[in-house]
Amino acid sequence: MKIVLKAQNPELEYRSTMQSAALCFMQRHQGEHLDNDQQLFVRAVTYLQTSLEVPLYLAETLAALAYSELRSTGDQRRLDLANSSESVAVLTDPTSGNAYAIPVAHIFEQLIDLPGQRQTPPTI
Repeated sequence: MKIVLKAQNPELEYRSTMQSAALCFMQRHQGEHLDNDQQLFVRAVTYLQTSLEVPLYLAETLAALAYSELRSTGDQRRLDLANSSESVAVLTDPTSGNAYAIPVAHIFEQLIDLPGQRQTPPTI
């Protein structure tokens, strides 16, 4: 009988643990940033750096992965890349089966071009 042992990878374990810490931090604090995910992301990066002494480059990467995980778990609505174009975004809701075509210009008008509403987009 041949026993195969999995080689432990301390670097992978460290990254996984720090990403989990970032995800837990975001889950605890997302209620404080309902309208500003960028602030939540920045706070998670800062938390990893200051509390857990993760280097900046790695803290940003792990926070981005944690943010992606946070946003992918509860909501199955998606951007349909196959049917979208440069000028039209197609959004799908798998629960209802509905698809919505939204002109990109309208997205800019409603979310980006509003005077006084400029926010720094997430840099993930």
